[in-house]
Amino acid sequence: MKKFSGLYDHLTQNEGFKPSQFIEPCMADMAALCTVHSPEYSNKVWNGTLNRKEERRMGLPWSKKLAVRSRLAVQGTVNAALMALQDGAAGNLAGGTHHAMPGHGEGFCVFNDVAIAIRVLRQSKWVRRVLVIDCDVHQGNGTAEIFREEADVFTFSIHGEKNYPFVKPPSTLDVALPDKTGDKAYIRHLGDSLDQIFNSFKPDLVFYLGGIDPLETDHFGRLSLSLKGLEERERLVIETVVQKDIPVVLLLSGGYAPTLRKTVEAHSIMYRVARDITAPYFS
Repeated sequence: MKKFSGLYDHLTQNEGFKPSQFIEPCMADMAALCTVHSPEYSNKVWNGTLNRKEERRMGLPWSKKLAVRSRLAVQGTVNAALMALQDGAAGNLAGGTHHAMPGHGEGFCVFNDVAIAIRVLRQSKWVRRVLVIDCDVHQGNGTAEIFREEADVFTFSIHGEKNYPFVKPPSTLDVALPDKTGDKAYIRHLGDSLDQIFNSFKPDLVFYLGGIDPLETDHFGRLSLSLKGLEERERLVIETVVQKDIPVVLLLSGGYAPTLRKTVEAHSIMYRVARDITAPYFS
């Protein structure tokens, strides 16, 4: 949990970002949550009435702070999406909780912030076609399941073949990679996939889940990316989207480096790269 505030501190103290560039969200309202999640589940999270089995499946012990944080994170993603539509790029220093299903949380994910933001924006007619680029090492099973029947939402997941979740609902496009894939093969697969997607799908908005758990040093990922490879990945995704003049929303997703400092430094790469790429567009 400390990585969220740690990332803010790192960006403002070491990467040249100004506090005025950050906006604190309010909590997402229940109506927004219920565009994706069942009222029963949403109320259980808020009121603390999840049973022990549901808590274990979520992977997190319930507390009011967790419920509040989860609703703040959802609204942060909604806000970032609206800001991206205005400015071309924006991010949430949380989010990317892609395992949460309509009726339950799992894999450290309480609410599916990306799915909620997509539903809220589509219902309000802000966007029609949306692309989710999910580079977390774990397949985005919740997002894939939620949008299984919605042709205007393209879900792309590039992930570890043998990693969690062990039951993987099909995304629009899944690329499952073997353990120890490494930088060169990973970037090749990702680039080929992005070319394939944009040749056939023209989104109004892109959500980018830049999980750092493909790193070789990560506790849960086994794809063996180096920090240099991670930076190349961020540049490839963000440059591809921005050069096509499509707004992009940046989200943390997973990351479990050996120390808090290394986790924060790895997550900060995405925001530093995005600033470098987008600066000429807004000068």
